[in-house]
Amino acid sequence: MDDQFSAGEVSGPEGRDNAEVAQSAAGTRIDIVSDAICPWCYIGKRHLEGALAALAPEGLAFSVQWNPFQLNPDMPREGRDRATYRALKFGSAEKAMSLDRRITEAAEAVGLTFRTDLMTRTPNTINAHRLIWYAGQNARQDAVMEAVFRAYFTQGSDIGDLVVLADCAAEAGLDRADVSAFLAGDLAEREMRAADQTAREAGVSGVPSFFLDGYELFSGAMPADRIADALRRGRSILRDRQQC
Repeated sequence: MDDQFSAGEVSGPEGRDNAEVAQSAAGTRIDIVSDAICPWCYIGKRHLEGALAALAPEGLAFSVQWNPFQLNPDMPREGRDRATYRALKFGSAEKAMSLDRRITEAAEAVGLTFRTDLMTRTPNTINAHRLIWYAGQNARQDAVMEAVFRAYFTQGSDIGDLVVLADCAAEAGLDRADVSAFLAGDLAEREMRAADQTAREAGVSGVPSFFLDGYELFSGAMPADRIADALRRGRSILRDRQQC
């Protein structure tokens, strides 16, 4: 836990700064750096939910903040044909399909049904990240994150499409008209790109990456019991430091 991550910067235009984090109870804020098209991020979300449920009877509670990272930062706004793009990225269509099978099996293990057969586009995710930030300002971030993941991985929807994103927001309880107006502009785009860069400068090279009060815990979709152990240890270390 030596690598500190500026959670306030990554939270976006209205994120908490480091002073606010320091004044809160130590070891209570989880920041997840993720991309909306990362299958391991959705699987990791399920593992985290299991870990938090296991920790709750111990009196351990945490807030969760989702932060942006683009796996394909150079993706055109309109996205690309998924099969063609992945065949080029991974060397062959067979290799891409093998990876899809592995991911689908991992998803099934946590109760998720991935429909890679329905996924025809690899989208640009900048607007998805803007929506997730917007949802955070309106206390609906986790619900919107879930809806965006579900739209892409289980419904095969193009989450680069603003109508699809508005559908996700409405499903999560946000006002569709307000969200559509927000997405039609460019508010928070610059901040989302800056947050992505901040994550890279903090050493993030793969997602999901998990931080507790700005300190890196681990990267990857670890099982729920290991996440729970990491959170216990991290919370204990941070509280000891606070008392020094």
